[in-house]
Amino acid sequence: MPPITALLHTTNDALRLGRALETLYPCDEIVIVDHNSSDATLRVAREYGARVVPAIDGSAAAYYLNLAAHDWVFCLAPNESLTEGLAATLFEWSSLASNAVTAKAGAVFLLAEIKSGWQEVIAPETRLVPRNWKSWQNILPENCPNATPLDGKLLRFVFP
Repeated sequence: MPPITALLHTTNDALRLGRALETLYPCDEIVIVDHNSSDATLRVAREYGARVVPAIDGSAAAYYLNLAAHDWVFCLAPNESLTEGLAATLFEWSSLASNAVTAKAGAVFLLAEIKSGWQEVIAPETRLVPRNWKSWQNILPENCPNATPLDGKLLRFVFP
């Protein structure tokens, strides 16, 4: 069974972090990389059982994958949350036998909050990657055209 580590980067995200962490119940581990938060971000993260590590200036995003205890890592931002459908898909993923996983990576579709409601982001984003992933766009995985689309959506909140 391929367990999943959730990986988030934070900077003063106390007001939105709890919502993200609340939805990560399909993940077997949560790692928070904190970039010098001065609010209650660290307290909130620890209340949800996350392992908090300080960001190291100049470290490449892939460096933090080595902190994961598991071979598969789900990356998200602190202003994002899993829908129930995506959570169910991650549960299904983690129930597969390790040798049954043939995907190179997993991609999710997003719904972004806007003033008038929700807007679907057309292109899926690669978010579930193996620990040896090398392609990054800042702190999130670079999109892979061969990533397997996952059922469910990721919600991106603009407002706290």
